Parts: sequence; structure tokens; C-alpha cells
Amino acid sequence: MSAALSPIIRATAHWLANAYPAPADGALSRALVQAQADQAVTAAAWLRYPTPVDTDLVLIAGPGGSSRLDVLIAGNATAPGAEDHAWRTWVDEVVASWAACLLGEPPLAAKAVDVLVSRNGPAAPDHFRRLTSPSERELDAAALLRHPDLLAPLAELHRRSLHEALSTSGAVTP
Repeated sequence: MSAALSPIIRATAHWLANAYPAPADGALSRALVQAQADQAVTAAAWLRYPTPVDTDLVLIAGPGGSSRLDVLIAGNATAPGAEDHAWRTWVDEVVASWAACLLGEPPLAAKAVDVLVSRNGPAAPDHFRRLTSPSERELDAAALLRHPDLLAPLAELHRRSLHEALSTSGAVTP
């Protein structure tokens, strides 16, 4: 996959980890939340932008930023500070929504990784272990990040297009 997606992946994962932080304090919990957000966003970005042309187009047009997501999650439009504005412009709303779907629906995450493996070869499943087979410690740390009810407003934004990208017509059964 293209390294050109890195700014979108990093910004979107950072946004997700901030929007759904670890419920327990501590560096390990925050790191586990960030790792799971990274894997979900990476899978979503690779699904959303599967070719170099797709990647080039999003880099030319821009991913859109986090403004709408900030309003959706926080409930109000607050302008980010100068230090936050630059990275927030790299947040991709569709990728964030798809990542939320993957985090909240383990069978859908497994389906997404299967699609990525079929496209990219056998190295991909290990890359997404925290997304598809999280440990109890990882699940505890990411209780908010993986809670389907909390993710629902974000996930519903672009759920249909994710199912279309995965060639499914609705909920994926185990």
C-alpha cells in the first residue's frame, strides 16, 4: 500500500483515539487504544483507496478534515486551536466512519481483513491482529473505542458504502 496515505491514516487514527479515549488512565491503555485505532484506520484507508490513482486523487482533493466529525461527536462546533488545525485537515470522514464500523463489528472487521489479504497477500492478517483478535487487555483499554452504541453516529455516516466496498448487502454473519 502507498506510504502516501500515512498522513491521512495518522490524523484519522489520532482523531479516533481522542474521540474515544481509554477509560483507564495510563500510558499503556492509551497506547493500546492508539494501536487499535491505527489498525482500524489503516484497514479502512486501504479499502477506501485501493489503487495508487485513488491515493493520488485524495491527496490532490484533500481528505476533508474533522469539522463535521467534531460536531457529530462533541455536539458543538468548536474551532481547533492553531496547534490542532494542521493535523485535523488530514482527517478523512469516510475512513473514520469505516474504521468505526470495523471496530464495533468484529465479523465485519474479519471480512475486511479477508478482502485486504486477497488483494495484498498473506502478510496482512498479522498486521491487523489487534483489530480482529484483540486480547482482553486490549478490549478493556478500548472499551469506548469499540462500543457499538457509542460508535453508531460515526459508523452510520458511511456504513452503506463500506458494505458496498466489501460486496456485502448488510450485516456480516460470523
